[in-house]
Amino acid sequence: MQNTESLRKTADFKIVYKTGKAYADKNIVIYVRENNTDINRLGISASKKVGNSVVRHRFARLVREVYRLHENIFNSGLDIVVVARSRAKDASYFDIEKSFLYLAGKSHLRKNDEVKYEESTDIPD
Repeated sequence: MQNTESLRKTADFKIVYKTGKAYADKNIVIYVRENNTDINRLGISASKKVGNSVVRHRFARLVREVYRLHENIFNSGLDIVVVARSRAKDASYFDIEKSFLYLAGKSHLRKNDEVKYEESTDIPD
């Protein structure tokens, strides 16, 4: 991940949750917020409801790999938080990839989809 850093601080996650825009499908929820820099910051969250530490870490590895392989198609200057839903524990790599790319298109993360991210507290199902 060349132009990407990790979101690590709880405060950073909370800011994205509170002021970012949320997009969801059956496997994951993506929160997106502009960060006014030239790099993206990626955060991954999976609660204990998803599974044990092996399952949660596998989910994180899958999301990082999907992001790494498709990093060149995303806009810069965004904070992105990916949250696992309980169905993600049984999802394959291709299911996670399909969900991530679908939500990336829906949320205009891809280049040439110019939409400004406004503050929102909506959480779709």
